[in-house]
Amino acid sequence: MFDTSLETFSDSIDFAALLEASFEADNLERGDVVTGRILGIDQQGLIIGIDGSPRDGFVARKDIERLSLRPEDYQLGDEVDVTVLRMEDEEGNLVLSVSQARQGEDWKVAEALQEKDEVWHGEVAEANRGGLIILFGNLRGFVPASHVSDLPRGLNEEERKNYLMRLVGQKVPLKVIEVNRKRRRLVFSQRDAQRDNREARKDSLLDELKEGEVRRGIVSGLRDFGAFVDLGGADGLIHISELAWHRVKHPKEILEVGDQVDVYILRLDAEGKRIGLSLKRLQPNPWSMVEELYHVGQVVQGTVSRTAQFGAFISLDPGIEALLHVSQIGDGTVQDATQVIRDGDVLSMRIISIEADKQRLGLSLRDLEMEVQIPADDVETETVETITEEVVATIEEEVVATIEEEVVATIEEEVVATIEEEVVATIEEEVVATIDDEPVVTA
Repeated sequence: MFDTSLETFSDSIDFAALLEASFEADNLERGDVVTGRILGIDQQGLIIGIDGSPRDGFVARKDIERLSLRPEDYQLGDEVDVTVLRMEDEEGNLVLSVSQARQGEDWKVAEALQEKDEVWHGEVAEANRGGLIILFGNLRGFVPASHVSDLPRGLNEEERKNYLMRLVGQKVPLKVIEVNRKRRRLVFSQRDAQRDNREARKDSLLDELKEGEVRRGIVSGLRDFGAFVDLGGADGLIHISELAWHRVKHPKEILEVGDQVDVYILRLDAEGKRIGLSLKRLQPNPWSMVEELYHVGQVVQGTVSRTAQFGAFISLDPGIEALLHVSQIGDGTVQDATQVIRDGDVLSMRIISIEADKQRLGLSLRDLEMEVQIPADDVETETVETITEEVVATIEEEVVATIEEEVVATIEEEVVATIEEEVVATIEEEVVATIDDEPVVTA
């Protein structure tokens, strides 16, 4: 009895040693791609025998379905390439994958494409706000949104996702820009694949376009500094200063992505491969009509479009921007216009200068404010002057009356005196005559 148990114990030790020795002879590691033969097929998957390995491996049905296949699609005895996922499952079998083995070949193809810098056309399977999902054999590659060609600029996340969803199901040209098996990263770029074509198209456009002509394009992107317009495979730029004759804070005030617009070819730079466009050159220049619409001394109403320390820019119809200098604000002692005027203020001002050739129009707030006070002063002045005139007239009348009275009195006195003198003289003559006529009496 003792001998039997001892033999059994000895046999178990020998079996464990043999099993471990067989594992060591296996020489398999996780991630290895090996060739095996199908030993069994059932609803759960495939049983695979690996040449040189004492253990069988198992491929789960789920793994097979990743290839859009079923276990029934295989036959006993078929050779298949498999990847070792785990060295042992609960039953001591190797855990294998046919899908990842096939992916190994796809990784090699991707690496070759990257090394040769070749263009490959792939189908867009899915899209999200981050970019596009591309099927590459048994792999799933990714195109970041920043590498999607012709993606309009300035879109929010929802708008970008909607735009990318339109590409699902389409085949697009791509270049492999990253292959990382360990991290399972396969990254493509549509932009790089089309760069050569776009550069060639831009060269062609630069030869074809002429400064001063008008072309139709589609707004492909908006930036703080301007708007990009696709002229047919190549973009031109409308600088923000060329969007309108009036001041524009952001291109979105004028345009939206996707708008079809006629643009004026402003500048062509073949060396720098730049196409300068203008929208305002196709609109009437309001400065050509300024002298017909405005004149010096006229009172106008405008909206403050921008303020600075030295003054405020005022928007006037029809798209004219005038300047209200800080010296023309208040009593002339204001040093910083931003302290008293804000963007959006609506002001009434007087035009003090017009230089249509230099596109300048000067305004004054101070002159108008002073003028508003003048009528009250005028009324007071007129009242004082009227009162003064009345007083003077009254005084003059009184003076004249007094003078007249004095003159009359003087005249009367003179007349009376004259009369009296004449009377006295007459009396004296009569008396003398009387004396002469009477006889002389002597005592």
